[in-house]
Amino acid sequence: MRDIKVTFLGTNGWYDTDTGNTICVLIETPQEYVVLDAGNGLYKLDQYIKTTKPIHLFISHFHLDHIEGLHILAKFRFKQGINIYIQKGDRKIINSIIRQPFTLAFKDLKMKTKIVELSDQNRRIPFLESALKLRHVSKCFGFRFNFESKIIGYVPDTGVCENAIKLAREADLLITECAMKPGTGTSVWPHLNPKTAAQIAKRARAKCLALVHFDAEIYKTMADREQAQTSARKIFPGAIAARDGQEIIL
Repeated sequence: MRDIKVTFLGTNGWYDTDTGNTICVLIETPQEYVVLDAGNGLYKLDQYIKTTKPIHLFISHFHLDHIEGLHILAKFRFKQGINIYIQKGDRKIINSIIRQPFTLAFKDLKMKTKIVELSDQNRRIPFLESALKLRHVSKCFGFRFNFESKIIGYVPDTGVCENAIKLAREADLLITECAMKPGTGTSVWPHLNPKTAAQIAKRARAKCLALVHFDAEIYKTMADREQAQTSARKIFPGAIAARDGQEIIL
């Protein structure tokens, strides 16, 4: 099996700062490109996509830091176009945002863009094992991918919940949000911190944990992220605090 490359295009939550762009992760396999969320890191996509393999973009939820990069689609000219996956019933939401007067509508882009509602489509996407609802203030889904027996779990905005464990189970790479600092959190707006993310990875027996979606107001420096990494490693030694531009090869 050939390598799978994971590139972190954006690792901030909420807004862009010197530490990074808002959340966007690119997975390149021998067969396809898979993009996780569409924060402002999405603008870097054409720096990495150099072939005509299919491009699949999965949207976890509609908080702006996860979709604000969609207006950047207007810069791309990918011959193969992009498939954008949302949850069943959310087509009206995405079409109400990606349109005038806010930005170009999908139909006006210079490349083909297909919106796919996931509910009845999961079985038609061979590498997508599951899409499960997480515990957040609004409807948010995480994903579990199987690329030729390499498992990647993506757990975006959430509090600790059983579906996060299911998505992470024995994953070769678990990517989780880490908006909060150790010992902090709220049930009003659920998010993970380094310790709770590490506990999920440990319970799920994941092999590697990448922390992303660092709240820009809380994690103001890379040193703050290093402290998060240190905290997570006390529970799960295979944890890293991801940074923009970092790559992981599976």
